[in-house]
Amino acid sequence: MDENKNNNNLNPELENLKEIGNPNIPTMPDNIHYLTIIGHVEGHTVSPPQNKSTKYEHIIPQLIAVEENPKIEGMIIILNTVGGDVEAGLAIAEMIASMSKPIVSIVLGGGHSIGVPLATSSNYSFIVPTATMTVHPIRMNGLVIGVPQTFKYFAKMQERIISFIIRTSNVSRETILELMNETDEIANDVGTILIGKEAVEIGLIDEVGGLRDAMNKLNELMKKNKEV
Repeated sequence: MDENKNNNNLNPELENLKEIGNPNIPTMPDNIHYLTIIGHVEGHTVSPPQNKSTKYEHIIPQLIAVEENPKIEGMIIILNTVGGDVEAGLAIAEMIASMSKPIVSIVLGGGHSIGVPLATSSNYSFIVPTATMTVHPIRMNGLVIGVPQTFKYFAKMQERIISFIIRTSNVSRETILELMNETDEIANDVGTILIGKEAVEIGLIDEVGGLRDAMNKLNELMKKNKEV
């Protein structure tokens, strides 16, 4: 009981030191929302406890709050994801793409699998030089029934993803299909790994750049949005 009281009475600097190893946390600007999508994108099935995950039900309320809050003028998305639930990831991407506030995304470590449409869903996208993005056909875990209807469902799901990527980036359908079906790039699998500028060269991502570039672009878009 006394120990809990002592913990509750810790001053903010000691609490910060205990939690993050630093007594001071810089104040975030009130007009920009920072959204992080890291690890595994968790949808209707709970990820294993040892996995870092971004929960679908945590992201949706944030996006609604950003759209409805008049004080928030823009959003930056920090991506370092291995992919995850296709339905959940695509739903999040569609929500982001439909928002009225300026949004900039930046791919840091990786933007793999369903992380690709999450990266392209913003108004403008960046990738750091060492980040990677994996483009591959959709995969299903668990029991797969070997009937024609199952394969039709797979094809429709993949078409939804391809259509979204084409709609929200400058990559062509032919290029994205070629990347997805590449057989010599990944051992024991189908698909392509893009590193930094390669994603920009094919039109998937807008620009190679880091956090400073992303923040400058977001401020530029927010300024233009105010002038409209």
